[in-house]
Amino acid sequence: MKNVFILYMPPGNSEAMVHYEDTIRKRVEPQRIFKYTDSKTTRKLQSFFGNRPIAVWGSRDSSANRTKFDRMNEGDHILIVEGKVIKLLGNVACKTVSPDLSRELWQNIRGGTSEGWDLIYFIANAKEIDLPFDRFCQLFGYKEEYQLRGFTNVADDRLQEFYGKYDDLYSVLLRIKGGQPIVKKQEVVEAEVVPELPLLPEELSPDLLSDHVKMQWKLLSMGKKAGEKVWVPKNDQLKITKNFQFNEFEEEFTAGLDTQAKYVENIDVVWKEEFRIDAAFEIENSTSIYSGLLRFADLTMVAPNTLYPMFIVAPSSRRERVKEQLNRPTFKRLHISDKVHYLSYEAVDEIEEFFGETGKGLNADVIMNKAEKLAV
Repeated sequence: MKNVFILYMPPGNSEAMVHYEDTIRKRVEPQRIFKYTDSKTTRKLQSFFGNRPIAVWGSRDSSANRTKFDRMNEGDHILIVEGKVIKLLGNVACKTVSPDLSRELWQNIRGGTSEGWDLIYFIANAKEIDLPFDRFCQLFGYKEEYQLRGFTNVADDRLQEFYGKYDDLYSVLLRIKGGQPIVKKQEVVEAEVVPELPLLPEELSPDLLSDHVKMQWKLLSMGKKAGEKVWVPKNDQLKITKNFQFNEFEEEFTAGLDTQAKYVENIDVVWKEEFRIDAAFEIENSTSIYSGLLRFADLTMVAPNTLYPMFIVAPSSRRERVKEQLNRPTFKRLHISDKVHYLSYEAVDEIEEFFGETGKGLNADVIMNKAEKLAV
């Protein structure tokens, strides 16, 4: 169960807004931070952010704040609220206590005090959402007149009540912001069990199996060019490493994720940015199409509010079979047909050729634009 921490900025606080602009919106170059962090923190930040600029925030080192700060864990949710609006949503990547780094990042604009913001947290998946704070209050049972003060956290009983109903705060808030309905866990319709069909003899060809691995490699390679962390099932990692001399897989895929490992560890290819999944791919070159759809159905059952795109990747010759399976009543009842898109091998090849070696500008949205929605 992830904690939820809230950082409050009074409206019109010019000092806080300058700091917000400098270290949240503009972010901070890693080398500027690494001068003041120990080797363990530096390695952790590099694993999360690579060479990308990092969103950073801090609080005064009071006894009350220190108690909350000590409870912070990697992957916990963090919200920055100004007045009655949630400005930023993110996850705690890691934290440190550093007066030196505080002085490097934030000057006392008003003067008159040497006290800094020494309790420092680095924010992953930082996203500005500008969502009314009362929508958050409704989710956690706070009264309409609830007043925030400084640095606070949501009490355990409210967290338990929320996570008893919903799967992921980050996804829920983004759905509310986008005007999309949010789904309670108990509202997900239990799917019927679909029996596994035997493969056709021609689907067992070693050449086709090899095509599956080649497509995994293409999607992995594109993911790395897009700046993503990448994952394939453990058994497939050995094949990829042997054939393509690549071993930069996520070591612990589910670190920071609410989703249980068994629902993601066997998906053919996953792109991940920090604590969020950016895209998931099931390659159906030689297996029955619905085997991949069942994995996506499992994900939907345990995380119904997820927003990341899911793709069935298959040769164009199998397009109609993908369409047929997407329109099965089982998958339509779970709205899998709305979430999953078809991506042809040919489309993957076009994307790979267009973006070349650098991959500049490549991201999950590009993939989505080349995919098809086949459900009717």
